[in-house]
Amino acid sequence: MLYSFRRCPYAMRARLGLIAADQSVVVREILLKNKPQEMLALSPKGTVPVMQLADGRVLDESLDILFWALAQADPHSLLPQNPEEENLTSALIATNDRAFKPLLDRYKYFDRYPEFSQQSYFEQALEYLLPLEQRLAEAQGQQEQAMLLGRMSAADLAIFPFVRQFAHVDRARFNAAPLPCLTQWLQAWLEHPWFIRAMKPKPLWLESGEQQPL
Repeated sequence: MLYSFRRCPYAMRARLGLIAADQSVVVREILLKNKPQEMLALSPKGTVPVMQLADGRVLDESLDILFWALAQADPHSLLPQNPEEENLTSALIATNDRAFKPLLDRYKYFDRYPEFSQQSYFEQALEYLLPLEQRLAEAQGQQEQAMLLGRMSAADLAIFPFVRQFAHVDRARFNAAPLPCLTQWLQAWLEHPWFIRAMKPKPLWLESGEQQPL
């Protein structure tokens, strides 16, 4: 059972991992301003995603859910295949979560952070996207659609929702940035069947009592 909020990038990351691993999960869609007591009993920190496994264990970090799912089944070989890929995957995700995401929040909610302008936050965050652009540019020509490790991997699933959120703050500004390969990568994931399935609207669990398959 997965507690999720459709637009949250962390919840998107978890849903993408579960879909890629072909795991059967029921979803309880919530609003963060109206958190169910049942969810808070499982994870008092009150953030999504929260997943309760069949054995009663609770996973309340998106990366834990992503990698748990792929450990159950990895039909598309998304997990790192060697120590080099493992180290690179860890480094890319750590940079995204610890450095890029705080700047993304400041860019999106710039009125809460008056130390810098929205444009300044955009430029600061852009510094963390340029290395991704370079990686994708180097991978182009080797495959039909460039991916962060040179192939589709867990790194793409983990990072894509946050690049999506960043781009959607001001799509014109994002499109004008020197990120042609990253823009193409983003569009490929926006059109991917896994993402389309992950974003299918679901009724709010507290209002409808419905929990639906992912």
